[in-house]
This record gives sequence, C-alpha cells and structure tokens, in this order.
Amino acid sequence: MSHLTRLISKLCPEGVKTVNMDVVIDYEQPTKYIVSSTNYRNDFETPVLTAGQTFILGYTDETGGVYKASKEKPVIIFDDFTTSFHWVDFNFKVKSSAMKILTLRDESIANFRYVYYSMCCTKYEPDSSKHTRQWIGKYSKFKIPLPPLPVQAEIVRILDNFTELEAELEAELEARKKQYEYYRNKLLTFSVIKRGGGGGKMDDVG
Repeated sequence: MSHLTRLISKLCPEGVKTVNMDVVIDYEQPTKYIVSSTNYRNDFETPVLTAGQTFILGYTDETGGVYKASKEKPVIIFDDFTTSFHWVDFNFKVKSSAMKILTLRDESIANFRYVYYSMCCTKYEPDSSKHTRQWIGKYSKFKIPLPPLPVQAEIVRILDNFTELEAELEAELEARKKQYEYYRNKLLTFSVIKRGGGGGKMDDVG
C-alpha cells in the first residue's frame, strides 16, 4: 500500500469534502502592475507576463508596480476570458488588466500547489463568442476536493516529482533531437563528385 493510500485510508475514512475554489483562493485585480511601455529587451530585468499561452511577452526596465512573487509566496495568474493560467514564483509585471492574480486565502486548510493541480484537472471551455470575464461569476464557483493537508502535501509531492521528471525527459528529448539532426546532416552531406579526365574516377565522398 502506498503512503498516499495509507494517508487517505487513515485521514479520509468517510470520503473527502468539496469546496468552491473561492473558499480557498483570493484574487487581486492586476491594474497597478500593468507595464507602461512595450519597449521590451532581453537584457532588462523584469518579465512582462500574460496568462495566455505566450506567458512571458518580454522584459522591461520599469521598477515601479512590480508584483513581488517568490518561491515562498507564489501566485497564479488567470486569464479572465480564456481561463488559461500559470504558476508564477518570481517578480513580474503584466501586459493588461484581462487577468486575475490568485493567491491562497488560508494555509491552514489548503496547500496552494494542490489547488493549482486541482485547477489543472478542471475541465471547462468558455464560449469564445462571448467576451465574458470568467473568474468571479463562473470559474471560482467550481468545486474541488479538499482532503486534509497531509494528503494534499503528498499529492503535491508526487505530482511535482512527475513534473520534474517530465521536464528532464523533454530536455533529454530535445538534446537527442539535436544530436540526431547533427548526425543526419553530417551523414547526408557529401562532397561534390568530380569526374577525372578519361578514367571516370571519382573523388572519395564524405
């Protein structure tokens, strides 16, 4: 029996309660963190984020209105129209007000990383034809299971390990892909064949 199974058997003998997301998650409007200039440069310090697929739009040298996130105080940025979201544990500014910055309400009842993984399991596709903000009226009302903290922590440990392993495998795959492309190009790149006068002898290839 795995440690997680033992914990669930011990701490959740009658099952696990569910709560609305807004019971454990608070939100902040990003207005005061919006970047003023889109003059981005890679040698600037602060990333400018969007909650969409692009995530990091660029880097700014603006020092005011920077959201101070960290490993100890992470946040989730949530696209209020598409419901896309990202885990953020570094300082940042944002591109627009079309998002919410989500934080944990109470560490005594919920593990923030556990809530993030629960959000990853929430299946919802907003109607793209309706330009409607999603967090307050819809998404925050979705229910998530909320087991005791030790169970949440063990689930986070397992999923974080898989996430780390996935990143390592992706890096290894990318390295192998580049190695394959190098040898493919090397093996299939031949010197020009030259024909000698009369004998038809060819130069060596490769």
